[in-house]
Amino acid sequence: MRLVSVNTGGPREVIGLDGRAVLTSIWKSPRDGRVAVRTLNLDGDEQSDLSAHGGQYKAVYCYPSEHYEWWKRQLPDLDLPWGVFGENLTTAGLGEAGVQIGDRFAIGTAVFQVTQPRQPCFKLGIRFSRADMVKRFVESGRSGFYVSVVREGEIGAGDPIHLVERARESLPVSEIFTLHFDHEATRDRLARAAAIERLSPGWRDNFRKRSQELSGIQ
Repeated sequence: MRLVSVNTGGPREVIGLDGRAVLTSIWKSPRDGRVAVRTLNLDGDEQSDLSAHGGQYKAVYCYPSEHYEWWKRQLPDLDLPWGVFGENLTTAGLGEAGVQIGDRFAIGTAVFQVTQPRQPCFKLGIRFSRADMVKRFVESGRSGFYVSVVREGEIGAGDPIHLVERARESLPVSEIFTLHFDHEATRDRLARAAAIERLSPGWRDNFRKRSQELSGIQ
């Protein structure tokens, strides 16, 4: 497992698909050299809307490099440089099916903990100039995942990625992502997801509420 690219970006105003101006930081560019990892983001990276992005549980976004070939086949007319999905870390060897919520990884001198899948917003459509991009992203199951920063440090493209702790009594990122959009999910599956301590609070609350509704608990 290794870090393919480190990508950062700051807020910029762009024209959305509806013709309105939107402030977004989804445009990321690969960085050379070592990049400092802080508690809430990487040096040189800044979120535009802290109500939906960033914070402790969404400090850094990771996306598997393996997905790029699939997307190139789906979107052959588009240029897809590293970071185009808004990810901070483009990785190799970390697929959603093999990564569990709560897993801890060391990269460079920093340590990260997996907290949740990515739930795409309308800004992904703006980035790709496609109104159907969010729908395609969800249906693909290729969500990537957010991590919190357990230990600050420095990272750089080419660094190996080491699994330092496998989360117990957890579920893979892919299963959590699928469950989030499964309107026919059972109460037991939802309750199990809600019980994952290292899953970010917003996702745990969502699963808990849905489980309680199926149990008739208000």
